[in-house]
Amino acid sequence: MIHNYLGETIQFDITYKKRTTVGITMDHYGNIEVLAPKGITNESVIQLLEDKWEIIQQKSKEQKDRLLGPQKKVYEHGESFLYLGNTYPIRIYHDINITKDHVVFEEDKLNIYVQQLDDEKIKQALKRFYYKQCKALVEKSVSTYQSNYKVKPRSIRISDSKNTWGTCDSKLELTFNWRLAMAPLKVIEYVVVHEMCHMVHLNHDRSYWRLVGKIMPGYKEQEKWLELSSWKMTI
Repeated sequence: MIHNYLGETIQFDITYKKRTTVGITMDHYGNIEVLAPKGITNESVIQLLEDKWEIIQQKSKEQKDRLLGPQKKVYEHGESFLYLGNTYPIRIYHDINITKDHVVFEEDKLNIYVQQLDDEKIKQALKRFYYKQCKALVEKSVSTYQSNYKVKPRSIRISDSKNTWGTCDSKLELTFNWRLAMAPLKVIEYVVVHEMCHMVHLNHDRSYWRLVGKIMPGYKEQEKWLELSSWKMTI
């Protein structure tokens, strides 16, 4: 079905089922499907779509962007990067007198101070920033949740893993991916809880997941964020 709204085209499929409410879903390609109760009018469905159109557009764009995958970054004013779940533009400051390239987060932007206007130098400054922030955030989260465990981690390390967000080995050594600094704080806390629970259960059996759920009841929401947004966590 096609409907024009505010100069734009809303295209959707509608399926009538035995249900009491209207549900709006979206496939991996951003296509809209409406699940509607039998007997509801098309006008009612269209009104609901119009009311939620701004949110639907945003979700559709996210799905389509996700299909494209990570886009190559450019290291110049205005390019955006994730930090704690939000996107911020960068502002680059070039000064040969700077002692060390570094990044400073300032309310609504990431200020990058470099000795040379070089893409690799800017990228490495960003990476060091995320490493430092990740370490501080992870250590704080470990401290926050430590009272839930009878054992303590022997060490906490930040890594450049391409395959995992975190690990815990049999020596109780915890390792976390620096890219976690790009995720919302609650997601970082979930990954920390996830790995700390491995200090008690090294596998993913029922007892393990019961412990995770006990300490962080809403953890599935954080898993979902990583599933849908991890492709954006790149420099």
